[in-house]
Amino acid sequence: MGKLNIVFIASEASPLAKTGGLADVAGSLPHALQHIGHQVTVILPFYRRHLFANNIQCSPLEKSVEMWADNTHRLCPLHEAIVDGLRFILVEQDDLYDREGLYGPPGGAYEDNLLRFLLFDRVALEVAAQLGSSVDILHCHDWQTGMIPLLLKTQYQHHLTIAAAKTVYTIHNLAYQGVFPSSWIHRLGIPSHYYHLDGYEFHHQINCMKGGIESADAITTVSPSYAREIMTPEYGCHLDTFLHNHADRLTGIVNGLDIDNWDPLTDINIAANFGAGKIAGKKKCKLALQEQCGLTVSDDTPLLTLISRLADQKGIDLLLSNANAWLERGYQLAILGSGDMYSEQALHTLAANNPKQMFFHRGFSETLARQIYAGGDIFLMPSRFEPCGLGQLMAMRYGNVPVVRSTGGLIDTVIDYSSNKSNATGFHFADASPEAFDTALEQAVSTYRTPAIWSKIRNRGLKRNSSWEASAITYATLYQNLLSQ
Repeated sequence: MGKLNIVFIASEASPLAKTGGLADVAGSLPHALQHIGHQVTVILPFYRRHLFANNIQCSPLEKSVEMWADNTHRLCPLHEAIVDGLRFILVEQDDLYDREGLYGPPGGAYEDNLLRFLLFDRVALEVAAQLGSSVDILHCHDWQTGMIPLLLKTQYQHHLTIAAAKTVYTIHNLAYQGVFPSSWIHRLGIPSHYYHLDGYEFHHQINCMKGGIESADAITTVSPSYAREIMTPEYGCHLDTFLHNHADRLTGIVNGLDIDNWDPLTDINIAANFGAGKIAGKKKCKLALQEQCGLTVSDDTPLLTLISRLADQKGIDLLLSNANAWLERGYQLAILGSGDMYSEQALHTLAANNPKQMFFHRGFSETLARQIYAGGDIFLMPSRFEPCGLGQLMAMRYGNVPVVRSTGGLIDTVIDYSSNKSNATGFHFADASPEAFDTALEQAVSTYRTPAIWSKIRNRGLKRNSSWEASAITYATLYQNLLSQ
């Protein structure tokens, strides 16, 4: 397999700026591709305050890109950051990108998001064209870069270094499609002859994700099961038929983890290190977490954990419907997350009423998350849909056995005890109902009380290869196949 010149274009990438799983992919997959011999550059907006908050060292490049957008002439300076050997080029435009949120204030979206990201897309294409050698692959992500494949094929063919590049478009979450009024077409110079039902038109509006799906040379999503699910009415978010029409270009490739960063054998944030075959530290982590959270310190009590955005998608209502019953049975709960106000208040009330059995921290702390992964017995992930999910991978990596709804990437990454006892790494439930969730949880608790069986399930999770290496090889094969067509 020859060395490829690959350019990732994304709206977020860890550790520079992050809101969710997209950042983990855009930050980790390029490293894995570099590790197997390819050249990768990541292009990102210059989110000044987020870069500062994350202690990212940047250097200004002696380059800038001029661009007209919405009848305004803009000069966009470029910056560079090298993170663990990976090159990031960052597009500066402080009035658009130096804001509190990446996409909007808490719970909302900026009204000028299409301007923000169409400008970024165009500048990113100009940057890719100036990298000094021909680009083989432009890999775009989610609605924010969905118009890039279309722009490349219609307005950027004069750039010889990118004209022959193949485009790969990854859908991380189909629910967020980038839908905007059609008035932006002429304001931003979007190719209007593709504004039709088979292009990026969607109920008389612009749909950026449709643009990416229609125009990219290959479409991927973040697990094989999610690739199948999004072609059904239940999960297709009104694009299921459209995706069916492009199914020959759709592939599901499961996400991975940075296993060097997420390693209980070396993690300095947890009370004691442990791993498969060296499990003693796991008990110390549980007792330390219970003490830290104000829970009754007890090695025998099942400690249930959840780290999640508190939203309907994540099935938090299913947890709230069962929480009182679980506490009455004597279980403990340690929860980290934030989201809708109702869920936050309900969890605060439960924790206040049961301080020795339940702990809730509103917000996010990576250190606390690692301690919860390491200290918990059972990890809860009752998602209504889950394109891939990383929480279950991190939980298994830290010996925290997952109970998950059988959807999307959770199907592909957690082996169910009921259907495959000899290889099980967790427990599934099918219906998005409190009753089904409770039944699966009780099966997990019953198995937890059988240490010999539980130890085997936990060890399989600890040993699971959740690295990016296999996924990177699959992506590289996809790239090569595109280039050979």
